[in-house]
Amino acid sequence: MRCIAVDDEPLALALIKSYIERVPFLQLIGTYDSAYEALEVVQQQDIELVFLDINMPDLTGLQFIRSLSKPPAIIFTTAYQQYAVEGFELDAVDYLLKPYAFERFLKAVNKANRQTARPAAKPAAQPIAPAPATAAPAAPQPSAENSEEFIFIKVEHNILKLNLKEVFYIEAFKDYVKIHTNEARAVLTIKSMKAMEEMLEGKGFIRIHRSYIVSIEKIESMRNNRVMVKGKSFPVGENYKELFYEKVVKGKI
Repeated sequence: MRCIAVDDEPLALALIKSYIERVPFLQLIGTYDSAYEALEVVQQQDIELVFLDINMPDLTGLQFIRSLSKPPAIIFTTAYQQYAVEGFELDAVDYLLKPYAFERFLKAVNKANRQTARPAAKPAAQPIAPAPATAAPAAPQPSAENSEEFIFIKVEHNILKLNLKEVFYIEAFKDYVKIHTNEARAVLTIKSMKAMEEMLEGKGFIRIHRSYIVSIEKIESMRNNRVMVKGKSFPVGENYKELFYEKVVKGKI
């Protein structure tokens, strides 16, 4: 994949250049500290992937994308998580929150490689695993059905990055939902259960009741149409039984 990196911080560009050089299927065309200069390159050359900072002077990363009629695949690299929602609305492949490790970078580029793969006579470039050098062992990669490890939700006036591996269950609470994690205090956000269910589609969660969504991985036991999660018993509602038994009991997730 022909790619470029755009960031007004020299150290950030140096880091991403070193990461790109470790991935065989990435071809670095150039690094740019000016979004205007990078824009000209994208318009004139066949660039398939752009690593793009958001908060840059003169032209922001979001303005950069909006100025292109057919933007290439975009992976945001930024220290500002408040831009995440708007970034994903622009169909970004991924959002790397600085500082990020090589394993997280690799997950993002593997995802970009899968999404932009073109039919060709020769085999497509295959995603690679991190080199087993001095770095610590990488965490197990999620399955295709659980391809994202986190979501962004609005909590009061902030956008919170929520690690889905830490979520046990979600509970309806008037006009809010309570997200129960391995922390003692639940996260409260303004969102309907329906919207939460759609957001978690394919991420290892299942709605079992009009008031509850649970992590399939965190289910401890099942008995008499009830499931045990985090030491608490939850009912499986009549309208959700068929899907629950199909996906969880029969394992057709």
